[in-house]
Amino acid sequence: MKPSARAIEALLSGTHADPFSLLGVHQGPEGAFARAFLPGADEVTACSLKGRKLGTLERVDGRGLFEGAVTGKAQPVKYRCKAGTHEWWVTDAFSFGPVLGPLDDFLINEGTHFRLFDKMGAHCIEHEGVSGVHFAVWAPNARHVAVVGDFNDWDHRRHPMRKRADIGVWEIFVPDVGPGHAYKYRIVGPTGEVLPLKADPFAFASEMRPKTASLTARPAKPDWGDAAHRAHWASVDARREPMAIYEVHPGSWRKPGEDAFHTWDELADLLIPYVVEMGFTHIEFLPVSEHPYDPSWGYQTTGLYAPSARFGGPDGFARFVDGAHRAGISVLIDWVPAHFPTDEHGLARFDGTALYEHEDPRLGFHPDWNTAIYNFGRREVSSFLVNNALFWAEQYHVDGLRVDAVASMLYRDYSREAGEWIPNEQGGRENWEAVAFLQKMNKAVYGSHPGFVTVAEESTAWPGVTLPVGDGGPGATSLGFGFKWNMGFMHDTLQYMAREPIHRRYHHDEITFGLVYAFSENFVLPLSHDEVVHGKGSLLTKMSGDDWQKFASLRAYYGMMWGYPGKKLLFMGQEFAQRREWSEARSLDWELLEAPAHEGVRRWVRDINRAYTSTPAMHARDCEAEGFSWLVVDDALASVFAWLRKAPGHKPVAVVCNMTPAVHDHYRLPLPHDGAWREVLNSDAAVYGGSGRGNMGRITAHDGAALVVLPPLATLYFEYEG
Repeated sequence: MKPSARAIEALLSGTHADPFSLLGVHQGPEGAFARAFLPGADEVTACSLKGRKLGTLERVDGRGLFEGAVTGKAQPVKYRCKAGTHEWWVTDAFSFGPVLGPLDDFLINEGTHFRLFDKMGAHCIEHEGVSGVHFAVWAPNARHVAVVGDFNDWDHRRHPMRKRADIGVWEIFVPDVGPGHAYKYRIVGPTGEVLPLKADPFAFASEMRPKTASLTARPAKPDWGDAAHRAHWASVDARREPMAIYEVHPGSWRKPGEDAFHTWDELADLLIPYVVEMGFTHIEFLPVSEHPYDPSWGYQTTGLYAPSARFGGPDGFARFVDGAHRAGISVLIDWVPAHFPTDEHGLARFDGTALYEHEDPRLGFHPDWNTAIYNFGRREVSSFLVNNALFWAEQYHVDGLRVDAVASMLYRDYSREAGEWIPNEQGGRENWEAVAFLQKMNKAVYGSHPGFVTVAEESTAWPGVTLPVGDGGPGATSLGFGFKWNMGFMHDTLQYMAREPIHRRYHHDEITFGLVYAFSENFVLPLSHDEVVHGKGSLLTKMSGDDWQKFASLRAYYGMMWGYPGKKLLFMGQEFAQRREWSEARSLDWELLEAPAHEGVRRWVRDINRAYTSTPAMHARDCEAEGFSWLVVDDALASVFAWLRKAPGHKPVAVVCNMTPAVHDHYRLPLPHDGAWREVLNSDAAVYGGSGRGNMGRITAHDGAALVVLPPLATLYFEYEG
């Protein structure tokens, strides 16, 4: 049946609701025929994929529409096009069948498809005997969707997409396209408005900012050599393993030039050996996914599935992770489902409606960050995000996710005044949809990737952040994270260290209070990037006193923290006492290491890392009360703290802190075992920049105590020898 003039007009203008019904090869009552849109051609011959002539097409519209009978049955075809002396071939995208199938439809519609990243986005595949790229995008309320890119001159008429009506997914297989091509989606909204071109929500790679197009790419690395590393972490309880995390902003750790970035391969050569030498066990990157604005540090991400183009292609990031694993270093990445930037090329009003976000700003707008909020209660949105978590574990072998701003997700009234938020169905402030999403995410990653860890940045007293997920429904508060940042420890202890030593006796509880709740969750003790930005200064400048006291206090503080129950995290530059506040626009001040005081801090961090990771008593019961007991808890007058770290079957370690500039020459230290205790580390040692006071390497306990020298502003570790 010949299409109507109206249908042809819609087809040629790119507004036809079902272009696959007109274009391609179709079986009619008189045999097969082909119809193709080939602008610029004067003559067109239809051929099989192997080049056998099937028929000649006639131009039926001057804008480039050709029709004609072809021999044989309906099949994929290609066209030999001529215009003057020029000749070229076009493989007909509309002669290929769909790639997605009924099972995909069912699982996508149900929100239980855990391999969406294998189906959605742009995939370089072979389909019906031809290499090309399969594009698929969810836009259920759109009137029309077309993929445009450098392979079709950004002409939306060339590749309008087929709609799978039941699930709202649009797809097309574009033959003869490979990796490295720029593309976007042209979407016409439900009221007929043409939206700004949209990047692919599932894009595996993106253009370098300020450009915003997605790139066709293969994300996987075929030759991983990290099986031993992954097998180890799959076989152990992470709570009982050492975790000393080095938090890194990859764009400013070291910069090759003012406006340049090291590639992942260059970072691998520089960063991995440094982390190994410093004794850290993990690297935690600030968000590595694509983002348009450098000062957002990656937290305003617009390409959740794409490692940022700042550091090269996605294969480079895979090689970095593989290299870290081969060196025994785990890699965590910051994951940001709490931030939803509203850049026009991103997810905001993706199909002309509030698709990924809430329509009502009382539910869907963050006043603190001027961003939208994901609609966690919509199964397609929840599935998109859960799949993203699985994607980083599956495709890039990352060892875990630090989930940013969890508290902002859990409460409907977060940073809102009365009248600016909508209560839940029970009349409360809890965001049960976000709770269900976080539970689903944690169950998915822990269920499919043994050894994977998730870490919550959660700043409230939400119950059960690190408890396994129980029965669902409102009131089921356990979230299923592996660990939680201990924000209270960070706040209280830094506040204590900022006080003049003479005043610390009145605030003794700022150190001791944390042990009241230290084992209520599986904690990471963070000294993160958030503490060295926005006018807060560096950790060194937070310490009280003159320059010598600042350095001594910082070493003592690190020693206290590494001896305290919980996993450790330190932001880059603080391991050598960076003086300036961190800025993403410049490299760390590595030249400071030429100064003995800064080099001393670096050595101290290296050595306490090595002691922490090699001594089971200091890490094997980080998350359990049996691994800790007080030795001195109430000596506020001297500002001395002492406790015992222990683990079954291993020698205990006594941690002793003197937080005053006064030397205690004969301090009576209670100890649980008589005999020799070796002085493992002393932050006041001369090699670290201290005064060199100490205990000659050993103390001896009699009748439950030993007399020890406590140097000024110092932390000491003593291991029991017997």
